[in-house]
Amino acid sequence: MTVSPALRARRAFDRELEQPQVLADSLGVLQEGQRERGLYFGAHPLCVAIRPELITPEEYQAAARSARSVFSALEQLERALLVDENLRSELDLRPEEERLALADPGYPHSSPSSRLDSFVAAEIGYLEYNAESPAGMAYGDELSRVFWDMSALSRLRERFHLTPVRCGERQLEVMLSAYRAFGGRDRPQVAIVDWSGLPTVREFELFQEQFQRHGIPTIICEPRELEFSGGVLRGPSGEVINLVYRRVLEAELLAEPLAAEALCAAYLAGAVCVVNSFRAKLLHKKMSLALLSDPRHQHLFTRAQRRAIARHVPWTRKLREGATERAGQRVPDLLDHLVRHQREMVLKPNDEYGGKGVILGWTVGRRDWEQALAVALNQSYVVQAALQVPKERYPVAVGGAVERLELARDMDPYLFEGRVGGVLTRLSSSALLNVTAGSGSLVPTYLVEDAA
Repeated sequence: MTVSPALRARRAFDRELEQPQVLADSLGVLQEGQRERGLYFGAHPLCVAIRPELITPEEYQAAARSARSVFSALEQLERALLVDENLRSELDLRPEEERLALADPGYPHSSPSSRLDSFVAAEIGYLEYNAESPAGMAYGDELSRVFWDMSALSRLRERFHLTPVRCGERQLEVMLSAYRAFGGRDRPQVAIVDWSGLPTVREFELFQEQFQRHGIPTIICEPRELEFSGGVLRGPSGEVINLVYRRVLEAELLAEPLAAEALCAAYLAGAVCVVNSFRAKLLHKKMSLALLSDPRHQHLFTRAQRRAIARHVPWTRKLREGATERAGQRVPDLLDHLVRHQREMVLKPNDEYGGKGVILGWTVGRRDWEQALAVALNQSYVVQAALQVPKERYPVAVGGAVERLELARDMDPYLFEGRVGGVLTRLSSSALLNVTAGSGSLVPTYLVEDAA
């Protein structure tokens, strides 16, 4: 049986780390490189695993094909949501969310950049679609540069051809593409917009530096610092803003109506190009995967799209009373089914991020699960069948020592105008892989081939 170059490379990398000096040097490069580049989430380094993710080009292309097939179904769903008010009501949009979603963003892709979050086991399964503001691109690119200087990786490059998977440049490309489709002709003034004081501010700074290297003037500001008057959106120093890189999530923005007023008014007036658009909310809601996997809506999709949904999207349903279907079998009472199958279910808020409000059925007692279902029934939640979480042993910096831990891994493709252009790889000791939840580590990804 042939062993893939990626597996041989992972084993070789781990053998290199068995040499005390190589391990010490590699750990020092990782820690010092993150300090120098400011690669922290709050007070925590983004990466504590000493080995990067190593995959073959064939594995990467397989992930790209599956992501593209699911994205095609999501695009089809969005078209249906725009014209079908009854279908759209399934998303539980608030009135202002719906008003913004129905406004034409001025360019064809509502989410020029997006991310499908997945687990890769025997099959790739997509758990969520981040259509609003996919984070981590610039962080991953910088981590790939940090790892490149590790002695362990340098030794590996003597035996294998390694290609870093980077995607930050694609973000600017699709933003400018959207801006041109919007009607922009001159060089835009960009504003990266989110709240101040966030632990993600370093990524905004990395994008600002990158955009400005390409000759695109860029500021970072809060929504409340914007002003819309005379048909023009202006920044805190009076600069005319043509293109907004929207990192602020819509739910958090609309929770501050006064702060949101200028950006929303300029968007509705067609006075500024906003990437990603507010239309992205339609698919960003976790309910979108419930609509994909519910057989009541299969007529919306082509035969190929239905195959992709069945293969890559786990059983997902809107939490509500009544009957449904699972694996072709009628489920007379969804809530009863969820209680009886608690250990294979995940309960998720329809519109949250960072693992907030997510309950893994196998981690709580029966009474707590039933209580959670009762509370969630009066809100907006989905329930999803849990996927197998692959685990692998990784060398990890714990305190001042290095331990080899069994960690879960996900590989989340970034899509740029619907085409895969990079991945976010996360590791965690818990089944809830999320750096913002405080239980994860990012690692850069490299494509591995045998050296010629």
